[in-house]
Amino acid sequence: MTSSLSRAQARRIALAAQGFADRPHSRPTLRTLTRTVQRTGVLQVDSVNVLQRAHFMPLYARMGPYDVDLLRRASSGGEQRRLVEYWAHVQALMPVELWPFMQHRMASYRVSRGKWFETVPDLEREIRAVITDRGASTSRQVAEVLARQAQRSRDHWGWNWSDERKVLDFMFMCGDLAIAGRNQQFEILYDLPERVLPAAVLAAPEPTATEAAVELVRRAATSHGVATASCLADYYRMRMQPARVDAEGDAALLSASEAIAILVESGELLPVTVEGWKRPAYLHAQARVPRRVAARTVLSPFDPVVWERERTERLFDFFYRIEIYVPAAKRVHGYYVLPFLLGDRIVGRVDLKADRATGRLLVKAAYAEPDAPAETAVELAAEMRRLAGWLGLGEVVVEPRGDLAPALGAEVALA
Repeated sequence: MTSSLSRAQARRIALAAQGFADRPHSRPTLRTLTRTVQRTGVLQVDSVNVLQRAHFMPLYARMGPYDVDLLRRASSGGEQRRLVEYWAHVQALMPVELWPFMQHRMASYRVSRGKWFETVPDLEREIRAVITDRGASTSRQVAEVLARQAQRSRDHWGWNWSDERKVLDFMFMCGDLAIAGRNQQFEILYDLPERVLPAAVLAAPEPTATEAAVELVRRAATSHGVATASCLADYYRMRMQPARVDAEGDAALLSASEAIAILVESGELLPVTVEGWKRPAYLHAQARVPRRVAARTVLSPFDPVVWERERTERLFDFFYRIEIYVPAAKRVHGYYVLPFLLGDRIVGRVDLKADRATGRLLVKAAYAEPDAPAETAVELAAEMRRLAGWLGLGEVVVEPRGDLAPALGAEVALA
């Protein structure tokens, strides 16, 4: 029998699954961070730094102001490492225990090698030798070493920086290299997996294709709470439809639809209908259904709550597009716009910039949603002060753009 959920119930389930119903800690610790990543599953990594790097923001939204060194500690430290970068959703930090479940994905990349690699037949071997010798390195550092070697031996056959980066990224996608971290310029530091990941993770048995697919969908369902099949597939960027079977009868990786069927059969996923949703949905059997969610935070464009825009519209009746790549004259709301979550609803959006040179948080524009409550400006002003404090900025400046800007500016001035 299929149960039904109201849109409000689905919204609260989704927010609880993402950690917004957890009891906050007055001083977030590594344990708090670990619990939070158990909710989000992954932290998307992106180079945009208008406000704060993408992977720091979902933790702030759920934990409140925290010491960003916690994340650096969790994503470094060899045997103590808890997070590692991989192509999990897109480029993302994920728990190290997911590495074995990505082996089939890594294998699929390995067999997809194109003919281009025939033009640089020795480059993988040369790169591995350089990284083995010098340790964690950027593509620029690897290129410099190889260029010096080529000049000495006089047999340089023409690779350049872009070729370097292509091969490094390919080796990373295949799991032949791992990301040890990033330097101050946000450049990737590549290293051998055995120097990046805990030994127990590398020694873990490789899951079967079925086990890997089921685990990824299980984790997606845990992080979503309730979702359509396409949302479950998107969380870890899985195929919806079955893969072609090879001559030995093995598929590279089960499709999301096949994994969903297995989890429905086991009772871990429950088919449900959700008010206003045209497609069938699935509820995680252990999902919390809170009566109330008392959130107040801004959400990064790369936050799991809003990264799947169609899902955001279904849950929150909130149309959202990031406009970084839209010409300035054609932008509707601004360059780097963050939704404002209040309670269990998205009630507004703000275009933000951290002006680090002057120590100011700039609210370039502020807009209220049509059904925003009367207290939106007051609550958003409090959130802007909290965010500025976390970023080490001493002042909030509201510019006069957007229907919410006058009220928000007045509240900020009062404070």
